[in-house]
Amino acid sequence: MPKKKGVPSLKSVCLSSIAQHMQAVWVKDYSENYIDEHNFLYIMGPFNELAGVLVQELLSLLGESRRLTRAMLHLLLVPHLTELSLRPCPGLVSNAITQLITVRCKNLTFLDLHGCNRVSSAALVDLLECLPRLLKLVLSETQSNTQVLSAVGSSCTVLRELDISNCKNLSVESLLHLVYDTTQRTFCCSKLRVLVVFGNEPRFQVENFVRVIAFVLLAVPSLEFLDSKYVMEALCLIHSYNFEGIKNVAGFPSLEELAKMRMSTGIKDYMSQITLHLRRVNEVEEQFLSMLSTLCRDVKEVTIFLTDCPVAGWCSVSWKHLTNLTIHCTGPKGRPLGKIIPVLEGLGSQLQLLSLSDFFLNEEFSFCAILNLCPNLRVFQGLFNPISEPLRIGNGDVEEEPQNWDLQLIHQTFSFLRSFSLIISEASGPLPPQQATILEATLACLLKASPVLETLSLISLPVSLDRVFQTALEPPAVALFRLKQISLCESRVSSSTIHLLLSADNQLGTMNLARCPDIHRRDYDEFLRTVKQKNLDIDIAWQ
Repeated sequence: MPKKKGVPSLKSVCLSSIAQHMQAVWVKDYSENYIDEHNFLYIMGPFNELAGVLVQELLSLLGESRRLTRAMLHLLLVPHLTELSLRPCPGLVSNAITQLITVRCKNLTFLDLHGCNRVSSAALVDLLECLPRLLKLVLSETQSNTQVLSAVGSSCTVLRELDISNCKNLSVESLLHLVYDTTQRTFCCSKLRVLVVFGNEPRFQVENFVRVIAFVLLAVPSLEFLDSKYVMEALCLIHSYNFEGIKNVAGFPSLEELAKMRMSTGIKDYMSQITLHLRRVNEVEEQFLSMLSTLCRDVKEVTIFLTDCPVAGWCSVSWKHLTNLTIHCTGPKGRPLGKIIPVLEGLGSQLQLLSLSDFFLNEEFSFCAILNLCPNLRVFQGLFNPISEPLRIGNGDVEEEPQNWDLQLIHQTFSFLRSFSLIISEASGPLPPQQATILEATLACLLKASPVLETLSLISLPVSLDRVFQTALEPPAVALFRLKQISLCESRVSSSTIHLLLSADNQLGTMNLARCPDIHRRDYDEFLRTVKQKNLDIDIAWQ
C-alpha cells in the first residue's frame, strides 16, 4: 500500500527548529545592535560551523516560508558557501547585500540572482569581477546590461551555464561583449555550454539579432544549448555560408572570419564544412532536419514541428547520439500517429525520452507499435486526438466490442521507464469499441512491463481504466510497486479501483482525481477515511 507517515529526518527537524527560532535566538542581538553600523567582513557565530549545503537549505527554507529577514541573510552569508540561491528572497537583495557577497563568499561556484532587480548594473559588475570560480550563474530578470556581460566574459573564465533571460537592459549587440573582449582582442567564455537568452529578442532589428546569435554559435566552441527562438535562423545563416551584405560591428571579427576559424579546427573528414557541438535544439521545422543533422552531428535532444504537408527531410537525418525526441504537429489537420512509425524504426531503440503531441489515433495498433519500438525509454509523453466515429462493419452495423483482450500487444520490458503520460484531448465521445479495447489492453500490458514506473498520468481518456488497473495488479503481478505519483484527471475510473490502488504495494504519495466523472463526494470522503485509518502519507486531490 502507499507509504505510511514516517518520522522526519533528524536533519529536517534541526533545520526547522533553527528556522523557527532564528529571530528570537540567533539574530536578536545582531538585529538590535549591529546590522546598520558596519558591514562586517566576517561574523563569528553558529552558522560558521554549519556545512555550506545546510546553510543553503536553511536559506531556502526561510525564503520559501517568507520568514527570511535582512539580518538573517547577513548572518547566513558565510565564507564556506559554494552555492548560493537568492531566488526565494529577491526583495531583500540590494547593492549592500551584493557587497557582502563580494567580500565574504569568494568560493561560490553557483549563484542564482533571479528576479533581484534592486541590484544596479554597477553593483553586479563589482560582484562578478570577484567570483572567478563560478560554474553556473543566473541573472534572469535583473538589471544586467552590456557592461555586466562584459564582466562575466572577462572574469568568469570557467563558467559553464549562464541564464540572462528577460533582462530588459540588454541591447541587440550585448551578447557580442559576452563572448569577445574588444580591448584584448580575445574570445571569452570558451567553456560555456548552456546560454539562456530567451525573452531578450528585440521587436525590431531581428536580422541583427540573428547575426549576433550566429556570432555566439561560432565563437563559443563548447556551446551545447542556446535558448533563443532565433537559433534556427542563425543555423541556417551559418549553414548557407552566405555572409554577403551583413554589416560587421566595429571591433569584432566578421562572421566570415569566425566561420573560417571554425572550419580550420574541424574534424579531418569535414575540413571544408562547419560543424557545431550543439546537443539540444528546439523549434526545428521539418524542412530543416537535413540541414541540422549535417551542421550539428552531436544532437542529443531535439524538438521538431511538423506541418500538415510532409517533406522529405527524415530520410537523410542521422543522429547517432539522439536520446530525447519531441515532435509537435502544428498544422490544423494533424497527422496520423502511424506516420511516425518509420522514423522510430531507426531511432526508437536509442531514445530515452519520447514526446508526441497532436497526432490523431487513426489505427488501433499504432500506439502499441510505437511503444514496442522504444524499449529503453525513461519518459514517454503523448497528447493525441481521437477518431471518435464508430467503425462500421460490412452490413452497416456499429462494430461490437471484442470479448477477449489480446494481452500480448506489448513485446518489450520497459526496464527504465519512470514516467508515463497519456492525454487524449477533444474527445467528443467514446472510442470505437475495438480501438478502446486495444488501448485498454495496451495500457495494462505497459503497466505490467514497467517495473520502475514512478509517475503515471492518464488524463481525459475516453475508456474505462478499471479493467486496466485490475489486470495490471492481478496477482502474482508486482506492477506499480515503485509508483509515487498518479493523475487520473477527467478519466473514467471507479471508487473500487482507487481503493485497489490504496491497498496495493506501491509508494504513492500523490493522487489527483480532479473532474473524474465517476468519483463523487462520498467516494472522496471514504478515500480520506481510509488514508487516516491506515496512517498513509498520501495527498488525494478531487473536485
